[in-house]
Amino acid sequence: MPYAEIPDFMVELRGREAMAAAALEFTILTAARTNETLGAMWDGVDLKIGIWVIPSSRMKKGREHRVPLSKRAIELLEQTQQLGSPYLFPASKGGRMSNMAMSMFLRRMKPDATISVHGFRSSFRGWAAEATNFAWEICETALSHVTGTKTEVAYFHTDLFEKRRKMMDAWANFCGQPAKIERHRPSDPRRGLRVGA
Repeated sequence: MPYAEIPDFMVELRGREAMAAAALEFTILTAARTNETLGAMWDGVDLKIGIWVIPSSRMKKGREHRVPLSKRAIELLEQTQQLGSPYLFPASKGGRMSNMAMSMFLRRMKPDATISVHGFRSSFRGWAAEATNFAWEICETALSHVTGTKTEVAYFHTDLFEKRRKMMDAWANFCGQPAKIERHRPSDPRRGLRVGA
């Protein structure tokens, strides 16, 4: 999806009451991969400081990845935390959501479109390159890409976390431009976030 279309898409997405919708929004806001989101557990999250740590065992390149969480990403997690599952975005019985849950939800939402969950990472990268002045290495690190020669990688020992926090906040602000739509927050957290949908 072209990044210019993301804000309008997010308005529509936030109007959907499904756990898969919340997971998809979180995935877009964090520029994460599907498996990273669906396998995410609470022991890797600190909402007070706004960080999500994905262990090396679950990363494509086998390196731990720290993800700065925007205010909106934290709001999503505050809602799902009430469900009491070890997973951030659980299935109906509290276990891990299916790997196809977000893809199927997106297909139902946009049946005629040729977009994918993974493609939102490309949308994010296009926005970062064309609409911001964030340095190339900050953008690539946000996507957990290992860049540079072997020598450069060996000497590069920072994940540019605070600079990436500014970028992810800017991305979340861009995604929320058209309207400040809040997801319904009922007293029962299982209403308004239909699990497994």
